[in-house]
Amino acid sequence: MTTQDACSFSVMGKPLVLYNIAKLASRKSIDGVLFPEGYTHVANVISASYPSMRVDEYKDKAFISATGDLLELPLNSIIVESSMGDLVADQMMYPWDLLRIMNKVLESEVKTTLISPNATICRSSIISGPCIIEDGTFIDDFCKIKGPIYIGKNSKVGTGSLLRNCMVGSESSIGFNCEIGRSYLAGKNKIAHHNVILDSIIGEGTWMGGYVGTTNVLLNSKNVKYKVGDQLIDTGLHHFGAVIGTNCMIGAGVIVLPGRYIPSNSAIQAGTIVSK
Repeated sequence: MTTQDACSFSVMGKPLVLYNIAKLASRKSIDGVLFPEGYTHVANVISASYPSMRVDEYKDKAFISATGDLLELPLNSIIVESSMGDLVADQMMYPWDLLRIMNKVLESEVKTTLISPNATICRSSIISGPCIIEDGTFIDDFCKIKGPIYIGKNSKVGTGSLLRNCMVGSESSIGFNCEIGRSYLAGKNKIAHHNVILDSIIGEGTWMGGYVGTTNVLLNSKNVKYKVGDQLIDTGLHHFGAVIGTNCMIGAGVIVLPGRYIPSNSAIQAGTIVSK
């Protein structure tokens, strides 16, 4: 996973960098932030949310003054709480690290049920376990939402769908009779009816037709492998689905085999089995 990829993720409705700053600021004051040259867009995000915070870019790390209380944090890392309650930096090297860290964040952040008064939950739906459901979200009839789970602003969950242990980004739409399990949806996703998305990462703005499935277990019950460059890497996981980039169009009836990657802006024809 590249640093640019990691920077583009949102966590609990916040860009990763803002999530990290908020976690650190909850324990100690932050005077300023330094970024390597080329990350102006990240610096702009911070300045917009923290106008009083000093945000600078540097060309040569060797010239940064070591005076004061300086914390160095890789851009592809996230601040999480350890079992002892301390804050630690957990680095994301591979896509499956995002799912691992997502679970950590859900367990530490979503301990009670907080449903916005501006969200609509139909009476026949069941909320089981802790969840955060943001403003403008609509949960239709006969759904089951099983926590810990986060559902971002202005999202919609269609009739009869099951969502469990997920992080669903804002303005996502999930059709009727879908199952979304242990997955990360970046936001603005359009998921049609009868889809099954398990242990997967779905990039922002991706659209899926009906009856799409991301399979997550190999028939030989071995660990799922994932291709990085020309090398197949053992994820160490028996359950790992697909990694689908941003703004993809996935046609109806597509089946994605475990550990497959679909690049951003791809269009997959209906009925395709993604095996490479």
